[in-house]
Amino acid sequence: MDSSLIIMWLGFALAGYSVVGNDSIQTLGTFLSSNEKRSWLVLWFFAASILTATMIYGWYHYSGDVSYGRLSKYPLPASFAWYYLLPPVVLMALTRTGIPVSTSFMILTFFNPENLGEMVKKSVYGYALAFIVAIVVYLVISKLVEKYFIETEPSRREMQFWVPLQWLSTGFLWSQWLIQDFANIFVYLPRSLSGTGLAISLSLLLLLLAYIFYSKGGAIQSIVKSKTNTVDIRSATIIDFLYGLVLYFFKELSNVPMSTTWVFVGLLAGREIAIHLRLEQKLSKKIGRMVFMDLGKIFFGLMISILLVFVIQFLSR
Repeated sequence: MDSSLIIMWLGFALAGYSVVGNDSIQTLGTFLSSNEKRSWLVLWFFAASILTATMIYGWYHYSGDVSYGRLSKYPLPASFAWYYLLPPVVLMALTRTGIPVSTSFMILTFFNPENLGEMVKKSVYGYALAFIVAIVVYLVISKLVEKYFIETEPSRREMQFWVPLQWLSTGFLWSQWLIQDFANIFVYLPRSLSGTGLAISLSLLLLLLAYIFYSKGGAIQSIVKSKTNTVDIRSATIIDFLYGLVLYFFKELSNVPMSTTWVFVGLLAGREIAIHLRLEQKLSKKIGRMVFMDLGKIFFGLMISILLVFVIQFLSR
C-alpha cells in the first residue's frame, strides 16, 4: 500500500481520536455528568445515532463532503508526509492533560495557514457572544431558577419533564457541534468520500465515541465538573441549549471553521460570573482565577498551533 495512503488514514484515525476525545466533551460533558447512573451503552447509542444521521445527511446533500462545505479552502495535499501526523499526536498529548485546546487551530491550520486569521476572528467573536449571552441569561434566571436547582433535588415528577428535554437539547447541540467539527477530522480524507470511505470512517468514529463514553469523558471532563452545579440535569439542559443556539448562529453565519472550544469556555465563564454575582453579590478571587486560567489554556493551545505551523513548514522544506 502507498505510504501516503497509510499516513492519510492514520492521520484521520488520530485526528478522530483527538477531536472526539477533546472537543466532544464540550457538548456531551454535561450530558455525561447528569446521567452518570445510566449505562454508558445507552448514552453511546443515543449520541451514535445522531452522529450517524448528521454524517450521512452531509455526505448525501454535499456530494460526498461530510464537512458541510467547510473544507472548501483546505485542499487535500498531493501526498502526505510523516509530519502531517504531528498535529493530532500533539493534540492527543494535550488532551490527556485536560487542556481545552482548539482542534480547529491545531489541525486545520497546517493544511492552509493563510486561513488562520479568519478562524481566530470568528472564534473570538464566538467566545465574546457566548460570554455575553451567558451573563445576560444567567443574571436573569440565577436568582430564581439556578438558586432553586442548587438548593433542591429534582423530584420524580420533575424528572419526567427534564429528562426528555435534556436529551433533546443535547441532541440539538451534538448535531450543531458535529457540523462544525467534522472538518477537523475529515481534512485528512478526500473532499468527496465514496460509499466505502463513508462506511469505514463512520465505523471508526463510532468506536472512538464508544471509548469516550466507556471512560466517562476522560481528563477534559474535569473542566465541566469544576463549574457550579453542572451535574444537575436541569442546569445541564439550559447550558446545552444555549451552547447549541450559539453554534447554530455561527453555522448559519458562514462556512469558515471556528473553535467550538472557545465558544464553550466563553459560555461557562459568563455563566459562572453571573451566578456568583446574583447569588453572592460579589466575585471571589477564586472565580476570577478560574475564568482567566481557562482563557489562558485556550490561548496556550492557539500558541502551540501557530508554533507547530512553523515547525511543519520547516520540516517540509
